[in-house]
Amino acid sequence: MDDNALVLSGTVAAIEPLRHTPAGIPVLGFRVTHQSTQTEAGFKRQVDCEVASVAMGEVAQALSRMREGQRLRIEGFLNRKNRMSAQLILHVTNAELLKE
Repeated sequence: MDDNALVLSGTVAAIEPLRHTPAGIPVLGFRVTHQSTQTEAGFKRQVDCEVASVAMGEVAQALSRMREGQRLRIEGFLNRKNRMSAQLILHVTNAELLKE
């Protein structure tokens, strides 16, 4: 099984300063809050979560202009925060800033 894809819309909760790897690749860390109503087992369920995210390269540069409170839609894949951690982080490969 190779499937690992996530699409999420939400609000920017926090943004770290744009930084660069030793190889010069731009990296941007940020957090997204998501609230919605989903159907599970035939019942409506309120969903409220915050997702740690990271973008690299051109996506990081484009998102570095976003502001806290701004709405966006992101796509990417999940991975561990680092190889010693079980904590997940969303690696964003595509992003769209949404109009209010």
